[in-house]
Amino acid sequence: MKFVDAHIHLSDPEYTQKHNDIMDDAKKSNVVALVSNSVDLKTSLLSLQLSKDYPHIVYPAVGIHPWNVKYLKPDEVQETTRLVLRQRKQDSKVVAVGEIGLDYQYAKTKELQGLQHEVFHEMLRAAEKSSFPVVIHSRGTTPEIIKLLDSYQLKKVLLHWFAQPLTLLPQIADRGYYISEGPPTVFSSRIREVVRRVPLTNLLTETDGPVHYWGLPFKGKMTTPSFIPQIVTTIAELKGRDENEVADQILQNFTNLFEISLV
Repeated sequence: MKFVDAHIHLSDPEYTQKHNDIMDDAKKSNVVALVSNSVDLKTSLLSLQLSKDYPHIVYPAVGIHPWNVKYLKPDEVQETTRLVLRQRKQDSKVVAVGEIGLDYQYAKTKELQGLQHEVFHEMLRAAEKSSFPVVIHSRGTTPEIIKLLDSYQLKKVLLHWFAQPLTLLPQIADRGYYISEGPPTVFSSRIREVVRRVPLTNLLTETDGPVHYWGLPFKGKMTTPSFIPQIVTTIAELKGRDENEVADQILQNFTNLFEISLV
């Protein structure tokens, strides 16, 4: 079986000087591709560099995370959008604009919420112009984001770590959007219910590393791609499907979304 990690933050400082170990970990676990999501201009540039350092396994997504809008440097949004458009022209290995989105837990004031919207719209416009898929953070804002996406002609959409509301799942599937779930699939009743309900053809696996998890068997461990096989095993159990079939379908979903040819 081949596995994929559709959402990991390899450019996070916690992984500094650990990239070789993570690549070894991925290979030993048959994780054949990792999408390195970014949170600002600096991590976007590092994700690009990592894709060059580890070709054919690391694929960069570039963008500005909603938690970073309060820390923006002058012209950072413009520089990041220019980076997106320049990468498309250069036919680079960038596969998506991400991680972008809305999350008002990071924006308690109207001013910060407005800035989140401004940055999110800039990122969506860049994705639309460049025809890149988008990787979206939507904690507490999924209904708002689903409506907002109607204003854009986006190639493809991934809702990362989707948790609620369950009532939106049919609409998400009908639109051809994907969702990705990670280690909480194994121990969280809420995420397990999402996995039961979402069509397998719309599902991807992720770790969201270096996020740490409280549930067994991941508690106290550094988050690495080796978590993915257990997630796939659990998905197969929840759906009553053969594990090989589940792994193959998730691999197909990954290649369809990111337009990556994995051999």
